[in-house]
Amino acid sequence: MSGISLNEDDSHFFGSRQSKDMCEAGVDRLIDTYAGTDVKELLFCPNAMRTSYASEVWDPIWKGYDPKGNDDQPFFAGIKPSESLRWRAWPHNALLLHKKGIDPYARWIAKSRKAGISPWISMRMNDVHCVDNPDSFLHSDLWRKRPDLRRVTDRFEAWTDRAFDYAKEEVRAHHMALIRELARRYDFDGFEMDWMRFGFHFKPGHEAEGSEILTGFTREVRELMDETAKKRGHTIELGARVPSRPATAQGLGMDAIVWAREGLVQRLTTTPFWATIEFDMPIEEWRDLLKGTNAMLCAGLELNVQPYPGARQQANTIETARGVATSLLSRGADRIYLFNYMDSETCMNGMENYPKLLREIGSLERMEGKERRHIVTYSDTWAPEETRVIALPAVCGPGKTASFRIHIGPKPVIGKAAAIISADNKDMLKEIRVKVNGQDCPNIGVVKIPDPGPESPACVFIVPLPALQSGYNLLEADCGQDTNIVWAEIGIGD
Repeated sequence: MSGISLNEDDSHFFGSRQSKDMCEAGVDRLIDTYAGTDVKELLFCPNAMRTSYASEVWDPIWKGYDPKGNDDQPFFAGIKPSESLRWRAWPHNALLLHKKGIDPYARWIAKSRKAGISPWISMRMNDVHCVDNPDSFLHSDLWRKRPDLRRVTDRFEAWTDRAFDYAKEEVRAHHMALIRELARRYDFDGFEMDWMRFGFHFKPGHEAEGSEILTGFTREVRELMDETAKKRGHTIELGARVPSRPATAQGLGMDAIVWAREGLVQRLTTTPFWATIEFDMPIEEWRDLLKGTNAMLCAGLELNVQPYPGARQQANTIETARGVATSLLSRGADRIYLFNYMDSETCMNGMENYPKLLREIGSLERMEGKERRHIVTYSDTWAPEETRVIALPAVCGPGKTASFRIHIGPKPVIGKAAAIISADNKDMLKEIRVKVNGQDCPNIGVVKIPDPGPESPACVFIVPLPALQSGYNLLEADCGQDTNIVWAEIGIGD
């Protein structure tokens, strides 16, 4: 059942293309990138707080924008003059298509079907990009005028404080109005509720009661999709993007297992939020909880890789994407879901490999024998009551062994393997000793790891293939003096 689902966000196409591409042929060319690949579903996102089409129930992205005006017009009041040209393309091109009578989402849906790709709409359920800047044109009139509808009203510590509070009926009605309009307007195969933009939907401490609210909301959406399916003459699946761990999802009011058991959703995508790709999602736990349901389990890959909060953030390459995809598919994921892996700008490191990515990472067979990297990262989303577990940085020294459980998927039968370790004190690198599954790994020297990699040099240790095992492998590091390990991975290749 494997394959790839890919999310095309609400701004990328409009912001990355020139005005001359705002025509039917220019719109259609987006789908050509994915035709003939392993992409099974394209999920088109039409909204954040505003829509990228001419909505009658929400503010379109160009509301207040004068296409003939200068970059210092009031619409751009929240944008630095040096950045206005970059930001202007989105509302300008979306409006240009509207004036020409071209609906890109309708065309993408039709073109996808012709290409043998299932078209979906993915709605961001609580997007709060740039809410630290109240003047940003991204914000809706409702959000600006009604701060009482936000989940936190007495402080501002994070973007999610200014998200809408779904406990308020007016908030739910506002979002349901857009869902109903999208269902009327577009003939999609599936509708995804993206609860991970931005993941926090209730006042702190009220997530438990929020669980019943979101389940009721999901029931209402399912009923709407069933009604729409009768009119369209084909089934419409319902999906949801939720946090990477079941306990976190439930702790934030997203009772995804109940949604699946009631038959409300047919697809669940478990995913990190944004800060880093997550190499160790508990797919087996999700699979066990989903027994008896027909829900497809998609494993979400984010664009970034980061070993711990505050470390340098880098984009993934095909090798790191292969690593996490190999692990997740071997653990039971039905699909690999790509978020922020678009065809330009918001894209992977090494775009010359993008065609390979689209043909490989949805299949264990096609990734077999190819170079892959398995990096220690962390979970970037936690419910309020959870204790955060972050493996790095880790101290090793006299009587202190730094240990990491790294899931590599299937054990390689040919090729080479290496462990890579970096420490914040480069003078101690040559003193570090490494074992994998109890077997000593020779240190072959200090090298600079290409991106994504640690900021400081790292040591490479040869891992004998017989030492590796399918699934988890224990990497242990020790040193004669206390040293902070800041990067750890196992790489496999030829």
